[in-house]
Amino acid sequence: MMNRGFDMVREVLPNIYINEIPLPNNPLKSINSYVFLSEKRNLIIDTCFNMEDSKKAFYSGVKELGVDLSNTDLLLSHMHPDHMGLAHELSTLGCKVLLGKKDGEILDLARNASRKTYVEMHRALGLGLDTLTTSNQDFVMNTLEFLDYQLLVEGDEIVIGDYALTVVDTPGHSPGHICLYDKEKKLFISGDHILGDITPNISFWGYEIDSLGAYLDSLKKVHELDIELVLPAHRNLIHDCRQRIEELIAHHQERTEEILVIVGDGRKTASQAAAEMHWDNKFGPWDELPGVQKWFSAGEALSHLEHLVWEGKLIRITNKDSVCYELV
Repeated sequence: MMNRGFDMVREVLPNIYINEIPLPNNPLKSINSYVFLSEKRNLIIDTCFNMEDSKKAFYSGVKELGVDLSNTDLLLSHMHPDHMGLAHELSTLGCKVLLGKKDGEILDLARNASRKTYVEMHRALGLGLDTLTTSNQDFVMNTLEFLDYQLLVEGDEIVIGDYALTVVDTPGHSPGHICLYDKEKKLFISGDHILGDITPNISFWGYEIDSLGAYLDSLKKVHELDIELVLPAHRNLIHDCRQRIEELIAHHQERTEEILVIVGDGRKTASQAAAEMHWDNKFGPWDELPGVQKWFSAGEALSHLEHLVWEGKLIRITNKDSVCYELV
């Protein structure tokens, strides 16, 4: 295989390849798109942003592996644009697109969402409307071209060559996030559910959902599986799945304790809480964060605030201009 600079295409198991794709100007740095090759039909798991540099790298890897896209299924672990940015284009090239049922339903609703929906979300996050044009509205809407997909549910099986991949529902990072598990080979494709070098963003998906609670339950569910190798969507492969799950659970416990201390100083909106939280990022103080980073940070703070409401430790106070939280 030709070298594209830093071994971006490599075989990790027989007939399973990582096509590592750069995500320019993004803290995630790159995404691992997995390619399963077989004599009958191929499978690609996740794509990348619909951006020129990412797109070029994706197709370079596909060409390097000799993938016939008209004889390939595209499975999306979840609906975020760094995973499904090329889904529409690939569907026009003959790929059958597979997506978790819940995320598919949300995408259908999002296509009909108005600006009012995003204004209301900014209010929940405690963000000013000046961030609206540079935040998640444009980030999300880039993925919403019409797309025909087959919806997957827990227990569905996808057989590709010697691999039998069972769908595992893992809500949390998105409401309909799915993973794939080959029980015989003790192989787990985790999407953004479990990452080794960074922690997945767990954001707010509406007051009727305890996003963080769902994520923690999903982690405990996967903890029970017999797994020897995890193929995550970002960064390095994971060889001790249970240890990493325990680290992620501990991280979110520390986050909730931090939130309780912050709110203990007085009533806070999600963005006010986020501004006082510790973040590992290259952007500097809260006031210097780009709009989309404020969106994600406030969303993660809000998921923890709402989790504490569900646990009965905080009270949500809603008025005309803001949503705030205080200790019970």
